[in-house]
Amino acid sequence: MKRTGRRYRPGRAANDYDVIVIGSGIGGLACAALLSRLGRKVCVLEQHYTAGGFTHSYEREGYEWDVGVHYIGEVHKPHAALRRIFDVISDGRIRWAQMDAVYDRIIVGGKAYDFVAGRENLKAALKQHFPDEHAAIDAYFDLVLRVARSMKTYFSGQAMPPLLARAAEALRPLRVPRECFMSTREVLESLTQNQELIAVLTGQWGDYGLPPRDAAFLMHASVAKHYFDGGCYPVGGSWKIADGIIPVIRETGGEVFTYARVEQIVVENGRATGVQMADGSRIHAREIVSNTGARITYGKMLSDDVRTQHGYTAKLDEVRPSAAHLCLYAGFRGTAAELGLPRTNLWIYPSADHEGNLQRFIDDPFNALPMVYISFPSAKDPEWEQHYPGKSTVEVITLGRYEWFAPWADKTWNQRGDDYEALKARFTERLLEALYAQMPQLRDKLDYCELSTPLSTQWFQMNDRGEIYGLDHDLGRFEQKWLHPVSPVKHLYLTGQDIVTAGVGGALLGGVMTTAAMMGRRADRVFKLLKSWQPPEPA
Repeated sequence: MKRTGRRYRPGRAANDYDVIVIGSGIGGLACAALLSRLGRKVCVLEQHYTAGGFTHSYEREGYEWDVGVHYIGEVHKPHAALRRIFDVISDGRIRWAQMDAVYDRIIVGGKAYDFVAGRENLKAALKQHFPDEHAAIDAYFDLVLRVARSMKTYFSGQAMPPLLARAAEALRPLRVPRECFMSTREVLESLTQNQELIAVLTGQWGDYGLPPRDAAFLMHASVAKHYFDGGCYPVGGSWKIADGIIPVIRETGGEVFTYARVEQIVVENGRATGVQMADGSRIHAREIVSNTGARITYGKMLSDDVRTQHGYTAKLDEVRPSAAHLCLYAGFRGTAAELGLPRTNLWIYPSADHEGNLQRFIDDPFNALPMVYISFPSAKDPEWEQHYPGKSTVEVITLGRYEWFAPWADKTWNQRGDDYEALKARFTERLLEALYAQMPQLRDKLDYCELSTPLSTQWFQMNDRGEIYGLDHDLGRFEQKWLHPVSPVKHLYLTGQDIVTAGVGGALLGGVMTTAAMMGRRADRVFKLLKSWQPPEPA
């Protein structure tokens, strides 16, 4: 079993810390590690049996799967911002392996379009498929770059104290492209009316969970640009991310505790002073950071009085949880080479009508699957064969509504009864058939599989609707000024996906922004640390 962190028991934690971080997803770990680098003693509290949030791995029946790190862009470049952050918070312990040159294959109505690494390579490939759309394709790439490069300006207020942040937000419309305030479909239909081309260009919408009509173009552009130079995978598996970061937190006397469920954030005289654990014990700290998302932090971890005082009930009504999903974790007999498994992700759509396909699925879950994503983690990890010789793993993902599984929400994991298992079995069969349609050679090699549902995400991640990307990344979500690292409760901060954008990269940047905001006038120390860090000398 791949487990990181130390199991929590009363007495194992110190009486006082400089900072408590609730939740060990990448945003929380990044914030904790940066604060540790700046001399703080940090306690990270994770309710799951292992640290890492959606970056953890799990083993079952002799196989291992990642649960959320399917690929990350830009980290193969030593001087890229994301790579730099990962290096600083892990002291360079995390290593990365590049995927195939074709990192994503978009399949629309049976026709395949390869997303090949290198911006000019991808442009050329798209122009071959759409010879009458050269101008639109050029305009699209220019616009994606312009909007993605404006992200630093767009989110600059997140690293500032609230008063300065308000000023930055007021000036934002004058400093960033107008497309930052438009939906993805609105922007693309201003460039082309070719719906097949739009469907292909938005073929990664599962990376942020909203189809083009609903997704902010800001979100789409950040994801598209993020992968222009290809994708990477952590060497040794995604659990190596938390494993590499935890020693940095421990260097200054901190710790990452697992099985450590926080019941409530303790607020005294308007100031956060600690946390009350599910077992009744309390841990004190000068500052509290929540990496559990806005809906859990402000909707569940604060007392009713504090929640009412700061108007969080009304504020939370202005945002929605992001998409939930179904994931089939499958293990096969044979190596990736023997089975012909690529280091390319597959995105499969029944037609170019992303919104219509999704709506039909929402109306009836046994209509055609609106999107199927297939990942081959054992093929992506160059060390896989050392640990699991003669075996391979595949993940097959689609969307799944929480409401379909809500009748069993009050049941314990793995004890939800025959009806629940029967529903899972129906989805399992459909996802396997989607896989076999692309990889028929796998049909008689299946050794083990199991399906996670939104209830699985709810159980293990504490996301109350089984959501995977925090808050929905629609236009309304980016208008919420209260989604800032500094909360109105003194010494309580928010970090993770709800601070910047979705995914590992977005949550990682959220951790940086929160750390800077916590430092106040000394925020420059965070950015100097990121700039000045040097790899440790070889032993």
